[in-house]
Formats: sequence, structure tokens, C-alpha cells
Amino acid sequence: MPDLPALSSATIDAIVGHVGRSTLPFQRSHREEQHATAFWFNELVETTAEGEVIRQYLVTASEPARVEMAEFTLRPNVCAPAMSAEKLMMTDFAEGWTHLGDLGVAVMPSAVLHAHGARKGWRWTTDEITDGIAATEQDIAGLSESPVPAYLLGHIAAGDSSREQAVVVGQITRASNGSIRWVGDLPQGCVGAPVFIGAALSGNSFKLVCVGVTLPADSHHAIAPFDRIRSTLGAFPPDTTSAVDGAGADFRTAKPKRRWWRRRS
Repeated sequence: MPDLPALSSATIDAIVGHVGRSTLPFQRSHREEQHATAFWFNELVETTAEGEVIRQYLVTASEPARVEMAEFTLRPNVCAPAMSAEKLMMTDFAEGWTHLGDLGVAVMPSAVLHAHGARKGWRWTTDEITDGIAATEQDIAGLSESPVPAYLLGHIAAGDSSREQAVVVGQITRASNGSIRWVGDLPQGCVGAPVFIGAALSGNSFKLVCVGVTLPADSHHAIAPFDRIRSTLGAFPPDTTSAVDGAGADFRTAKPKRRWWRRRS
């Protein structure tokens, strides 16, 4: 089994290297409130000879998604050509999200975001949390009440407009009732962010796993697990998660298969 410091360092490297461009910071427009993080997720629809057919969403916690007008802070590496403006304003923001039952999670089909970029003459160049990295039932069942090192990829609201991305180190635990908690500091702006673990495999290998979405709570913040997120998404007919303002149906593309684990030398 790999030693914990080496596994921790390699897990952080894998997060930054594989999904560093998957997150977007946002907040209520014109107000210093409801700072949160969203991220891109590719739901696997089917696998064909040409690749994987996916349905793409932006994912965050429900509470910050309920504002009527919001603004995303754009980093130069998430769009091409890089935009001169650092902010992407969205009106009717709350109407664009579908809330996944009582999970505390909201999703926005990405078609509206791709359509906006196309109208303005640019395209998104993001990473995505893929079906291969999102936690399965087996991954979640493998957690216990014993704390496990965990890593949150979010954008801190530090009193200026920069919303720098950070990997926040903490721990997660899974209670006997199945609920998962983040134990440790949760900086302002990181609600809605994805949480990862490095699940050790044989030898010097490990599997990068996105456990779920950080929700607003007290000092032990709840995490909505990805196995429940995916099962809830699968229960929605396609037209209930279609894009808003005439952008069309779900955005789909075919991509070659990827393995989201890393072998350390």
C-alpha cells in the first residue's frame, strides 16, 4: 500500500492535472453574497463503437442556485479565445437549474452555456468530472466512520474579485445512516464544490474518486454523494433537464474512453 503523504501529494496532482478546469466560481450579481462553486459533469448515456455519448451539466448546491441574477468569474484557461471580460452575467439564473429532489443539489444543462459562447464568438475549454471518476455505490459503501483524507476543489471568496481556485485539504466520514460529512475548514465560496479522495489500489496505484458535492451546513458540512446524484439524474426524462431560453435539447458529444487513475513512478 502507498504511504499516506505520497498518496496525498499524488491525489492533489491528479485533481489539478485532470479536472483543474472543471470548476467555475459564481455569486449573486452586484452583491458580495451567495459565493459558491459549480463544476462541469458528463453523465454517461451510452457507449458506442465511436466513443462515449454523454449528457453534460453544470452542478452545484441548490441554495446558491436560487438567486435570480448571478455572475460567473471566468479564468483565461476555460474559454478560447480568452475573453476580455472576467465576468459572465446570467439573468433568470434560478430558472436555469433543475433541483434533484431532496439531495440539495442543482444541475444546469450545458447547452445554454455552449450556445451563449457560440453567439459571442468563443467556446468553452473546460475539464469535466466524468462518469469514470464520479463515485459509484461501491465507492460510497467503502467509506466508514473512520476519517479519510479528502480534497475539495473550490474557489475562495477572499474579499476581492479574483476567486482564486484552491485545493482545500480535509477529511470525510460516513455515518451509520449513510450520510457523508466534510470535516475541516470550508472557506467561503466553496459550497457546491466537488470533493475527491484517492482510493488506494494495489502497488503504487490509486483511483481518483469524486465523492460528491459540498452543501451548506454547520462546521461538519454535508456532502451529497455522487451515486445518488447519478441515480436521480437517470430518473429524469430528457425534457425535464433541457436547456432554457431556446438553446435546444441536451448537449451531447462522443469522446474516447479515459481512465481516471494515475500510477506514480
